[in-house]
Amino acid sequence: MLKKHNLGTGNEYLLVQGINSFLLVGKAGSSLCICIETADDEYCQGLSPDDLIVVSAPEGGPLEPAIMLLELVRKYRCPLMVLPKGHPGSKRLRYVVSAGESIRLSCSIELGTHPEQDVLCAAGEFTGLTLQAVNGGVVMGGPASDQPVSLIHYSFPKIQPSA
Repeated sequence: MLKKHNLGTGNEYLLVQGINSFLLVGKAGSSLCICIETADDEYCQGLSPDDLIVVSAPEGGPLEPAIMLLELVRKYRCPLMVLPKGHPGSKRLRYVVSAGESIRLSCSIELGTHPEQDVLCAAGEFTGLTLQAVNGGVVMGGPASDQPVSLIHYSFPKIQPSA
């Protein structure tokens, strides 16, 4: 079953809630290039304004770090770091991110070890879910497409430097 959800390119996000985990989905908002760093190489991937940036929290946790991670990629162009398979740090990752036009969720990959941006590690309840960027929104498909979805707005406060 396919479900379309409206999503703009500003400070709004789709929150897809599972029982013990969640996904946070945002639009790239502008044309940008993200760098993907692996143990052996660096490569860059272009994103169009309607492409998706998705943060997965397979074990749940607070929403704010997921928003911060999405914004570090979208607004501040922080590179994505990819660990080698079997790296001990993989067990400590709480949030992972992927970006592109189409992203499928899988619980059968190790956290933080996939340089391909069309697949993202998620909790079992999201396995098989696909997210497809469309103009003005995102289309969710697959067996997990009936998860509860909320449109949320969040803006970081503007801090004025002291004189």
